[in-house]
Amino acid sequence: MHTLLVSATELQALYAGGTPLMVFDCTSDLMNPAQGPQQYREAHLPGAVFADLNQNLSDKTGADAASGGRHPLPSREKFARWLTSIGLTNAHQVVVYDRNGANYCGRLWWMLKWAGHDAVAVLDGGLQAWQAAQGALESGAPAAQPQGSFTLGPALRSLATTADVLAHLSAGTAAIVDARAAPRYRGEVEPMDPVAGHIPGALNRPFNTNIAADGRFKPAAELRQEFDTLLGAAASGAVVHHCGSGVSAVPNLIAMELAGLPPAALYAGSWSEWCSDPSRPTFTPTR
Repeated sequence: MHTLLVSATELQALYAGGTPLMVFDCTSDLMNPAQGPQQYREAHLPGAVFADLNQNLSDKTGADAASGGRHPLPSREKFARWLTSIGLTNAHQVVVYDRNGANYCGRLWWMLKWAGHDAVAVLDGGLQAWQAAQGALESGAPAAQPQGSFTLGPALRSLATTADVLAHLSAGTAAIVDARAAPRYRGEVEPMDPVAGHIPGALNRPFNTNIAADGRFKPAAELRQEFDTLLGAAASGAVVHHCGSGVSAVPNLIAMELAGLPPAALYAGSWSEWCSDPSRPTFTPTR
């Protein structure tokens, strides 16, 4: 079972070995939602299913969404129905990838853990690593999958709510880590949300800090040193990760686990949910 990362070579062995396998392409572009599906149609891994951030991994219309923000999480039940509809079973090894430095595929990795499915791994280096390993590609739409039979299990990762974050801030019981780029964290620019700034006391670690020059996650020892430096004394305590809308925070969660630290919580509503209520405390820059 692969539960964190899988290399291109390991994935080739999974394809060849007859392991029950489902691969998901999660390529996306926040500024141009049509870009991800187009890139998928142009080239994707054999048999890969496209997971659309806005249509499949978010619930912008349902009243039972599990979080707020720009990309509200669907309920676990609604997510499980989609997984069943595209052919997933609890016996599948899942591999997720994108073309974006693990920015988007981490969302599906986390959601499957949250749904109780542990056998899910990120293709380290994404599509680019697969191409470098001479992996085969397909184009167009994949063949229709038979109906699956996915059953929810106990959540394997923790979802933090706004109330949880407020409680942590009041009691000082968790380190809050913001994965947005430094200018957004500092409140110098805000291209997506109506308010600039960050949650008071939040630490900043941009998600792409975890990725080495070759497009893969940095070595475990290097990540551990960086997180120990970032978190300080809080490294052994609770940690809650967030970003703008609960997507790009996930590479930080993955990197912490690669570094040998315990699984942290995800505040999926993130800054976009937090700043929607002016009664919540925010750090904003002095103009």
